[in-house]
Amino acid sequence: MEVILLERIAKLGQMGETVKVRDGFARNYLLPLGKALRANSANKARFESERATLEARNLERKSEAQKVADKLDGKSFIIVRSAGETGQLYGSVAARDIVEALAAEGFNINRNQVDLNHPIKAIGVHKVTLHLHAEVEIAVEVNVARSTEEAERQAKGESLTSADAIYGVDEDALKPEDFFNPEAEFETEEE
Repeated sequence: MEVILLERIAKLGQMGETVKVRDGFARNYLLPLGKALRANSANKARFESERATLEARNLERKSEAQKVADKLDGKSFIIVRSAGETGQLYGSVAARDIVEALAAEGFNINRNQVDLNHPIKAIGVHKVTLHLHAEVEIAVEVNVARSTEEAERQAKGESLTSADAIYGVDEDALKPEDFFNPEAEFETEEE
């Protein structure tokens, strides 16, 4: 199906272009969300008459998104989750968790604007891309840690995925004597 794009869509085209897309993509996504019109003579005339309004609205949205991007530039957000000693999370951090962390700081971002192909499943500092507008995107740091103290240590570049880093214990230097006393006598039950 051929459609006229009413806004820029990544990997598809610019506003005003007539592109050929699959029928399901047009019917289920582009047309219902108002991102495109069917390509026929009536809709082409309608688009040309509304072009100036659409371009002005797009420019306004882009400038608003750029303001938000400027505020987000260089920000880091802390998400506290339970994790094992190896740094593996007991759950995961998904786009909805990132949106909640941003909302706590006063940023209103939708879940579909967070570009997270796979959920975060380990502690550490992760880069996450936010698509604020078709032409504006920004990367923010998400610091996933067991506590805010660990988040501060991770932000300084420390790795917290070993017992040494977490508890101050050198795993390689441990000996069996550290765990039990070989000299101790065992009591046995007499029957």
